[in-house]
Amino acid sequence: MEVASEGKAPRTERGRRTLRAILDAAAAEFGEKGFHEGSISGITRRAGVALGSFYTYFDSKDAVFRALVRDMSAQVRDHVAPAIRAAPDGIAAEQAGLSHFIDFVRAHKEIYRIIDEAEFVDAESFRAHYATTAERIEARLRAAAARGEVRADVGAAHAWAIMGMNVFLGLRFGVWEEDRPAEAIAAEMADFLRHGLAPR
Repeated sequence: MEVASEGKAPRTERGRRTLRAILDAAAAEFGEKGFHEGSISGITRRAGVALGSFYTYFDSKDAVFRALVRDMSAQVRDHVAPAIRAAPDGIAAEQAGLSHFIDFVRAHKEIYRIIDEAEFVDAESFRAHYATTAERIEARLRAAAARGEVRADVGAAHAWAIMGMNVFLGLRFGVWEEDRPAEAIAAEMADFLRHGLAPR
């Protein structure tokens, strides 16, 4: 995925490492201070790179923030994808995805502040983050429906509902408190998806 400003993609392994350091530093800077209080000098200081190195890859603070939102979205996707692919069925895939998402959040709590701020700093990236996530969930649900694992009429509303659960479960059990194992939370969510709230 292209994250540097247009025409500024790194061409060497060293450049890719520098870009990664800048993005990680931006996550720390914006996660701690927010977009408006965060600064390019704060990012370069955290990354241990010269100011000129920042402008080698990004045109502005806005540009690195936009790139960071796309990068964090991709990091979540890449972190959960192997567990989802390895799951034996559709509901188990959602369970594995949530468990790994909570694990990711616990290691990157700043993601919530950054994504939330994106609504006001870069609404397009904010919308894309959620829209693409929901599209992936919907595709998984439709594939599960085709295999007879979930109801046949699954669609966008179901996908957005699952994503909404994941977002707030990540907030509660990943950011605010880590008082329960991620696997246990994911198992409860999977049971809820399989059986709903109807009495048994």
